[in-house]
Amino acid sequence: MDFTSHESILREKVILALHGTPSLPLALEAARAPLLELTPADYVGLCLITTDPVVDFRWVSPGPRVALLDAKARWLDSDFVRAPSSAQQTVVLRNEQRRLPGELEGAGEDSPSSALDPSQEHVMTLLVPVLPNLLGAFTFYRDHGRPFSDRDAAMVSSFTRHLANAIRNSHELQAVATSARMLEALYDMTDSAYLVVTPGAHEVARSPRATALLEKWFTPSDFNLRGLPNVLQERLEALVGMDAAARAASNPWISLHGDAYRVVRFVELTEAEGPRQWALTLHEIPVSIPLPDTMRLGLTPRQIDIAKAMLRNWSNEQIATELVLSEDTVKTHVRDIFKRLGTDNRTDFLYQAARLSKPV
Repeated sequence: MDFTSHESILREKVILALHGTPSLPLALEAARAPLLELTPADYVGLCLITTDPVVDFRWVSPGPRVALLDAKARWLDSDFVRAPSSAQQTVVLRNEQRRLPGELEGAGEDSPSSALDPSQEHVMTLLVPVLPNLLGAFTFYRDHGRPFSDRDAAMVSSFTRHLANAIRNSHELQAVATSARMLEALYDMTDSAYLVVTPGAHEVARSPRATALLEKWFTPSDFNLRGLPNVLQERLEALVGMDAAARAASNPWISLHGDAYRVVRFVELTEAEGPRQWALTLHEIPVSIPLPDTMRLGLTPRQIDIAKAMLRNWSNEQIATELVLSEDTVKTHVRDIFKRLGTDNRTDFLYQAARLSKPV
């Protein structure tokens, strides 16, 4: 969608807020004002839904509390948001699309409508896949008669990848960022590989497997005097100077090496004082990556074929030849795939597919 200059300024504020802290409550609180100015609503909340081993949820709601959210435990199984949204991940849905007229009103005392103010009838939700067992439901509530518009939905959709990255960094790596005990636990895991460094490449800690992987991936001439590969040092320095949106597009670093991808993700850690430290997590992923079910559900049959081809490291030209399509058609499908899945580019797509196939 095309943004006005004022909308662009507000979007940048939201993006900076989402990437500005590993704390989801603080990130959403900072994003709340510009977000509600972009998409006028009375309430906004993020529900973190765990699907395995049992279905559970936790609401992160900046601003005033919403009665609907407090009562959710009573009506989770019959939630008119959950089932349709789960089938249409990364697609913004509004309540008019989720239920037939009158369906909600006849659901009984424990239905969502019993927790709503009589005028609070418009809901808009974006369900974002984060991990195989974790989803984020980004939900807006409006307690007056005007329904959410197509432009409102498009605006919310434009934050998909930034929201996914914010949830992922908070949920997956916050413990590494804030807990010495977690670093100690990772240190003792044979399959864990990480470095903790300052932006000047001063090394704070590393796991034994990190040394093994770095020596396998790089030659002695690839390292700087402080023991970090020059290519990773250059990427770290570039990330430090980037804004939030650029960081999301440039993380992780991935390189094809023989029959495996070398993957390094950079995570800025929380420090009470002094320079921020960064964790570099290292993974080696086989070239043959299956298309995860969570990604497959959000794609059309033709997009599934193209996504599988990208996971084989085929170029657009190779995909076009194999599927008997024009290169322009392939490029259009590739852009749509990235948009639907909330990924920034091929590098991010490959990394997320590998993570979802075998979480790292």
